[in-house]
Amino acid sequence: MNILELNQLTKKFGDYAAVDQLSLAIKEGEIFGFLGANGAGKSTAINMIAGLVKPTGGDILILGKHIFKHSKFTKMNIGIVPQDLAIYEELTAYENVKFFAGLYGLRGAALQERVEEALSFVGLSDKHKNLPKHFSGGMKRRLNIACALAHRPKLIIMDEPTVGIDPQSRNYILQSVKKLNEMGCTIIYTSH
Repeated sequence: MNILELNQLTKKFGDYAAVDQLSLAIKEGEIFGFLGANGAGKSTAINMIAGLVKPTGGDILILGKHIFKHSKFTKMNIGIVPQDLAIYEELTAYENVKFFAGLYGLRGAALQERVEEALSFVGLSDKHKNLPKHFSGGMKRRLNIACALAHRPKLIIMDEPTVGIDPQSRNYILQSVKKLNEMGCTIIYTSH
């Protein structure tokens, strides 16, 4: 089954077409590389898939359901690791993951379990009480990944997650992509 289908997806800003009739299908269980030069429309396409930007034209389906008609279903099945970090520097690592997982309706023991699981997955369990403002760039990226996967989405979109980090953190993230895929997640990995 296709986890994601884009049919003639278009986004225009005035006369400029940032995304022009993009069609593709990604099957469950794939690791899909979404490649293009800077300014090619990758992030715009990702933002439309996530429901953050409304397309000018075309359709987006997640597991066969239109994202705007079934927005709750869509949000529960997608995890986004944005190009720009989306973490709160003044919250601990644990509190960051808890906050984002809570947005998906997780509460109580299930919430605590998922937070601990996500932090362990990215190798930050021992840093759970630390503030990310004291983390290296690679650790912040890993925390960002934990925030995106705590609700166990079926599709994880990583928008250039290794930009500006050290080789060790880059390797850790790339290994995480493989592990997530082995656990049944479909991954879209964007890069220039």
